Amino acid sequence: MTDPTLAITMAVTALAGLAMLTYATLNGWRGWLALKQQELQQHFGDRAVPTLPNASARIEIADLKERIRKLEAIAAGVDL
Repeated sequence: MTDPTLAITMAVTALAGLAMLTYATLNGWRGWLALKQQELQQHFGDRAVPTLPNASARIEIADLKERIRKLEAIAAGVDL
């Protein structure tokens, strides 16, 4: 079992197998993304696909909601 040729052959074989598995996984991932893209295009057609607001917009919306809550509490006569 100390034959260096055997160890090198096993390492190259394992590396080749890992490369094939990685390639197949990447191909599957790209296919799945293409399928989802096609589903979105069928569902929305020519309309733009909706996106989530960015973080700063969500923070601003949360701030506005907090201000509204405070104003409603002031209008109701509740001390904060």
